[in-house]
Amino acid sequence: MTKRTMTIRTISTGAVVAATYAVLTIWLAPISYGPIQVRLSEALTVLPFVASASIWGLFLGCLIANIFGGLGPWDIFVGSLLTLVAAMLTYLLRKTGKPWLAPLPPVVLNAFGVSAYLQLLFEPPRIALLGNMPGYFVFVITVGIGEIIACYAVGLPLLYALRRLRVFKHSQDSRHE
Repeated sequence: MTKRTMTIRTISTGAVVAATYAVLTIWLAPISYGPIQVRLSEALTVLPFVASASIWGLFLGCLIANIFGGLGPWDIFVGSLLTLVAAMLTYLLRKTGKPWLAPLPPVVLNAFGVSAYLQLLFEPPRIALLGNMPGYFVFVITVGIGEIIACYAVGLPLLYALRRLRVFKHSQDSRHE
């Protein structure tokens, strides 16, 4: 494969991931933003495990989605940066050969990171089961549950299907599978 082909494929892969992430998030806006959220587009955060080109696509898609989300600079910059770091960590986890670890960085980083600024933007949801738990930890639980649903219940099966179908077999990353 020529360097030009690899570059075109890398740009195309990243662009498709960015567009898919942004469109899914914005289309499902009622459940994608806020104190209780299940951002189903986060299922795509497993992609760096099989395609490094998806790292920048996830970052750009998240940035675009967060611009439209209405939560302001915290979400636009911090939320997008958290997605970038999670994508890079997911890429590094590929060396373990354990796909079930791929969703872990986005779940952990978003549960603890996004919660840090959500507590500045919203009152914590009142959940009787959690009693008088500090607001930050209420957000950690609500965001964490949403991330587990998106990344493990949707993203992990997606990852296994992509690996089984060898969707990214021609990418520059295929030598790592």
